[in-house]
Amino acid sequence: MSDSERYAQGARSLERVYANAVPAPPEGSSDFMDLMVRHVFGEVWTRDGLSVRDRRLLVMGVIAGRGAADVWRIQAASALANGELDAHALRECIIQLAPYAGYPAISGLVQVTEQVIAEHAKKKA
Repeated sequence: MSDSERYAQGARSLERVYANAVPAPPEGSSDFMDLMVRHVFGEVWTRDGLSVRDRRLLVMGVIAGRGAADVWRIQAASALANGELDAHALRECIIQLAPYAGYPAISGLVQVTEQVIAEHAKKKA
């Protein structure tokens, strides 16, 4: 598979993983983005062995441990939009992660999670 074909595969995967909320950047816009789209979304997210939901939960665990609320928002919203997690499951993720990632890191995700859940419910209404 050529780099351009892998990029196209990665771009489709990125848009599917993020429920079209995060558009793939145009190929050639930056070396970093090209590499990320080709590798992370064209090779890693598309592998067999784990579902997208399983991969997302692993990613969310890492993000939570870092206390990265902005990235958590994207993952949580995408999980809801794709039907991988519901509001109850997102709240359970917070509870499960707190003793492992640390309450200070997780506390900043609680409000973000509730905002994402409210936004999702509003879109569905």
